[in-house]
Amino acid sequence: MYDSILLPIDEAAAESSLLYHAAELANWDDASVELLYVADTSRDSVTVDTSGDVIDALVREGEDVVDEARGVLDSLGVEYTTSIEQGRPAETIVEYAEKQDHDLIAMPTHGREGLSRYLLGSVTGKVVRLAPMPVLTAPIDEEGFEFPYGGILLPTDGSDTALRAARHGLDFAAELDADVHVITVTEDSMLASAGDAVGEGEGAAQEAIDDVAAAAESRGIDVTSHVETGDTEEEMLACLEREGLDAVVMGATGRSGLDRVLLGSVAEKIVRAADVPVVTVGGD
Repeated sequence: MYDSILLPIDEAAAESSLLYHAAELANWDDASVELLYVADTSRDSVTVDTSGDVIDALVREGEDVVDEARGVLDSLGVEYTTSIEQGRPAETIVEYAEKQDHDLIAMPTHGREGLSRYLLGSVTGKVVRLAPMPVLTAPIDEEGFEFPYGGILLPTDGSDTALRAARHGLDFAAELDADVHVITVTEDSMLASAGDAVGEGEGAAQEAIDDVAAAAESRGIDVTSHVETGDTEEEMLACLEREGLDAVVMGATGRSGLDRVLLGSVAEKIVRAADVPVVTVGGD
């Protein structure tokens, strides 16, 4: 499924369950991991003189963080490399992932305020929007995550991006032998403003489900379908909890305008709010 995972880290991420989860995924998929620390050039940087050598303090900080994470991966038997880059975190992470041909980026999401600098300035959110490859996000302050996933939620709005993400999720589920639930949500506000288009909106919702079901059938996978009406984020999170699912795979963008069921911004909301890993799939 994945051959090369890029794991950007800072002080908090180096101690989080995300590091262990990425290691589990790498071991399961026989993938390599690259630890990346980005010395944020938007921060004030100072230099210090140590034994005649001038060292950038941010780079030295990165070396300490990488060393800590290295110890965790060594203990878990993961094949890995390390790198320290300078630049603006989100842009640097995405550019580096493309340059090094990584096929997955793993990033931390919500946590206690101030816990991770990657959460400040919405670095993770920017990576989700910008990355052409899938991005796995997971809450930084959770104690651990179920893996292999026993159940995966695939949200869809019928857009090409959502269907591409669903196919990615179906391939993932097939390898994991996981249960698959597909959900589409029509929002109350959309239906109220659409008037005579209510039936058309409901038909589009069912069509979105049918498209994913057809992709699942071609892979020999049975899916459980959910067509809901209400707040998109709330309905998806409720489905996650009600069905006891372990992960979400969804498009990073979606439809716009009255005919949409799922807004692209919902992906970022789910990334921030879900207490399970979320894989967002962007790109063309």
